[in-house]
Amino acid sequence: LVKLVESGGGIVQAGASLTLSCTASGLLNDDYTLGWFRQAPTKEREGVACINWDLNLTRYSDSAAGRFTISGDKAKNTLYLQMNNLKLEDAATYYCAATIGRGYYYTCGHWGMDYWGEGTLVTISS
Repeated sequence: LVKLVESGGGIVQAGASLTLSCTASGLLNDDYTLGWFRQAPTKEREGVACINWDLNLTRYSDSAAGRFTISGDKAKNTLYLQMNNLKLEDAATYYCAATIGRGYYYTCGHWGMDYWGEGTLVTISS
């Protein structure tokens, strides 16, 4: 059973940077897609970025591309999301998720993820 625990959320000003971390346990090999998703109040959950855990290939949403960077440290079984130039609309609960199958990173849809963390809240102040 894969277990995911996020950390790093908090309150930051617009324009600031923040790095989220997700520690994964129970990964049996590298054939996984891991990703970051977010959900703001009254909005649907959306994909932010995904990574092919085997080859480190990445995929970003349009809103994240150019500002966010997803990366992984397989030795530590930890996934990161570096977020720069944060905007008010980035405020949300951010979730780490995983699914078996490294190729799913390109789709990066929340409906296809099998394992979820409990989320970490990111609040942006103006």
